[in-house]
Amino acid sequence: MTGDHYFTAEPTAAAAPREVEFSVAGRDWTLASAAGVFSADRLDPGTTVLLRKADLPTAATTGALLDLGCGFGPIACVLATSAPATTVWAVDVNERARGLTAANAARVGVADRVRVAAPDDVPPEVTFAQLWSNPPIRIGKAELHALLLRWLPRLAPDGVGWLVVARHLGGDSLQRWLVEQGWRVERHASQKGYRVLRVTR
Repeated sequence: MTGDHYFTAEPTAAAAPREVEFSVAGRDWTLASAAGVFSADRLDPGTTVLLRKADLPTAATTGALLDLGCGFGPIACVLATSAPATTVWAVDVNERARGLTAANAARVGVADRVRVAAPDDVPPEVTFAQLWSNPPIRIGKAELHALLLRWLPRLAPDGVGWLVVARHLGGDSLQRWLVEQGWRVERHASQKGYRVLRVTR
């Protein structure tokens, strides 16, 4: 066993490359993955619910989109493919995850519109039309709140955030906390124990 987590900056476990297959947005996907990243062996059930139940961007969507905690890049790849007029920022603290996301963006033909970055490398002037995240609940409540307080304010005035959180991991309490911070939060969908939250100003 190692001390690595998916939020480890530089995983030390052997990569043990593998591929993850899933179907979403009307197509089949095969993306590269590896040990030491979030949900390395499958599309996480929460991410699956998010991509199937939230309102994906379309060809008419413009601006910058944010995949916060991109892992090996499934959300970023789906967003960039669904919305060819956008730029998708794929942000993760995990170096291996960022490398996989870049490779997968190239694999599906969207590398020119996916900007893979560590959190501190996103230019401060960039604002986002949409934020998408299956946030890292297991980092702890204080760290999770700090993460959302850092990134949600970077939504454009008419921007929307899409979050998926397991109910048993605090999805409902997170919704209440976001409302207390002044955000408008709608429970857009619930499926398989997950809440899809739509967050706006």
